[in-house]
Amino acid sequence: MAVAKKRMKNRNNAAYLFVLPFIIVFLIFSVYPVFRTLFLSFTTYKGYGEPGFTGLANYIRVVKDKFFWRSLYNTVKMWSLNIVLQLGLAFLLTIVFSDIKYKIRGLAIFRAVYYLPNLIAATSVAFLFKTLLDWKYGTVNQILLASGLVSEQINWLGQRSTAWGVISVIQAWMWFGNSFIILMAGVQGIPSDYFEAAAIDGAGRWKVFGSITLPLLRPILLYVAVTSLIGGLQLFDLPFLMNGAGGPSTAGDPGGSLQTVVMYLYKFGFETRQVGFASAIAYTLFFIILFISVMEFKFLGGKEE
Repeated sequence: MAVAKKRMKNRNNAAYLFVLPFIIVFLIFSVYPVFRTLFLSFTTYKGYGEPGFTGLANYIRVVKDKFFWRSLYNTVKMWSLNIVLQLGLAFLLTIVFSDIKYKIRGLAIFRAVYYLPNLIAATSVAFLFKTLLDWKYGTVNQILLASGLVSEQINWLGQRSTAWGVISVIQAWMWFGNSFIILMAGVQGIPSDYFEAAAIDGAGRWKVFGSITLPLLRPILLYVAVTSLIGGLQLFDLPFLMNGAGGPSTAGDPGGSLQTVVMYLYKFGFETRQVGFASAIAYTLFFIILFISVMEFKFLGGKEE
């Protein structure tokens, strides 16, 4: 008996060897950078040499930096329009495909089509829309001119009034399919008895959605809202690529309206080599995202019943 227990114990201990590579990689490439960045945020580190401790100086500089807050405003503005369009379209499709009166077939095909933009690399998306929205020769302007809807070309990415909206719409196009799939998965987890009973009672689709679907989708909606917030406030790839690897001084960025917080962080972390200040920006953004996420949990999470 004792021998059998010893063999079982040795077998259980051997299992740790299989997870050890993952643990080592996770600690080196995930946990260590987090704490390293936190440490560097209190220093004047420039990417080389010994970091000099400065206390809260970097964080005070971030709070007083008007360009940081302008970048945050740009980011929030682009994310806000994006989330409205993204969830609005995802909800609309969810209502249509979950309505038992329609009984639309081929849901798997629609899922694949709607999710396809999310699979395209951001580099390809940026190149595609820069070509379509080109000021002089872009397809969009040519169609608008030919149809008589506009009298002159619109510089979509070169003026403040349209540049940020274009990025938001493209982001919504890329991600609404992902939100739709998640919401549909939540709808399919709701017992069909609720919808059948509502149909028998003569409830309309909007009544069913507001009284049955939406309340039961609240946990899924919370997940989508939080993940969208995290991704939206870390927006970098599309503005950076469509701005010509830009910053505030790039000719394609009207007045710095496309500069996001992460682009501002990139400027100090990789261009001017002020790694300590860039680390402070990273953690300031982290605390902002944490605060808004807590608010979302408070207002969307509700109470356990």
